[in-house]
Amino acid sequence: MILYFSGTGNSTYVAKLTAELIGDEAIDLFEKIRNKDYSPMHSDKPWVVAAPIYCWQLPHVVRDWMMKMELSGSKEIYFLMTCGSSVGNAEKYMKKLCEAKGLAFKGCAEIVMPENYIAMFEAPDKGTAERIIDVAERSVKKAAGYIKEGKNIPGKAPGVKDKLLSSVVNMVYYPLIVKDKKFYADNNCTGCGICEARCPLGNIEISDGKPKWRGDCTHCMACIAYCPEEAIEYGKASEGKERYICPR
Repeated sequence: MILYFSGTGNSTYVAKLTAELIGDEAIDLFEKIRNKDYSPMHSDKPWVVAAPIYCWQLPHVVRDWMMKMELSGSKEIYFLMTCGSSVGNAEKYMKKLCEAKGLAFKGCAEIVMPENYIAMFEAPDKGTAERIIDVAERSVKKAAGYIKEGKNIPGKAPGVKDKLLSSVVNMVYYPLIVKDKKFYADNNCTGCGICEARCPLGNIEISDGKPKWRGDCTHCMACIAYCPEEAIEYGKASEGKERYICPR
């Protein structure tokens, strides 16, 4: 069973493509995470988690949900991680999670997809995004081959930079950067409520015709990406930047 979490669609694409390739089902974790649904799940086939890398680790919202979940059946688990450049030393922390859950870590595939974190970086234009996804598709197919054959996905030795990114930088990033105080909607906002519906943590509410952020944000960028009027900004960091939603 493939469990996936996605802000702007990259991991959704990877999960559904993998499901087709290995003949398994893909389950969106959106409602489960949003509703704090920890009801047991069962799979006779290996578990596969498809999710983005947030600051060179598995997103804390996904990690925390998995820690509270009962996953019965297969004890094997694979990770397919979408990222803008690399997964850093994320494997170390996935292995710790697997040990805590009594699961056998079968490897982590690094799937480089178009950047969406416009709070810090630039998203590619549509043509560039399509070319990046074409290359990523080959990585997905390779990972799916390992999963289908029951083999471990080969890892790579992390460098000093990888270790720092996934440890010290991640430790500082969440308390200092992952906040919603800079989000706002400009005068182009129509109060349509799409941002409210797209927030995986239920952190947005429409009040007096405008979205209000309530302090529980994971920086998935869904609210910015899916706004049809491009009315949502993250301070000045997102102004004038391309918005990205996975085109596939």
